Amino acid sequence: MRTLSGNNYKPMKDFIWPIRVYYEDTDAGGVVFYANYLKFFERARTEMLRALGYEQDHLLRTEGIIFAVRSVQVDYLSPARFNQQLQVFTQLTLVKKASLVFEQVVKRDDDVLCEGSVRVACLDAQTLRPKAIPETLFRAILEHTTNEY
Repeated sequence: MRTLSGNNYKPMKDFIWPIRVYYEDTDAGGVVFYANYLKFFERARTEMLRALGYEQDHLLRTEGIIFAVRSVQVDYLSPARFNQQLQVFTQLTLVKKASLVFEQVVKRDDDVLCEGSVRVACLDAQTLRPKAIPETLFRAILEHTTNEY
């Protein structure tokens, strides 16, 4: 079984993606609407895969897979406001045969605003049933466990 965890796996270094808070991200009070942090997480995960050399539309066409969020745990610690520059730190902490776990943190400078854990399932695009992560992607993840992007 292809599983990275425990003593056999060193988590990937943080992938950092900058986010600017736009007016559309905020509520009437000028504070980032809570659900938009999930969008920030999504963008950072997509960019992390892109940095590894994998585009999700290409994986759909060539491998017949999609990624779908299976579960999310989020803690909101401090608000972000309109026009602030944030950073989303993303770390891949667990890789199984057909799923990935990402630990993600949104920061403004040194202040942690939001943190979460997101489990993503790899699915067959036709049947929407779990499907093994393609070997090439799995190897790319292994190669980057100790390297920076």
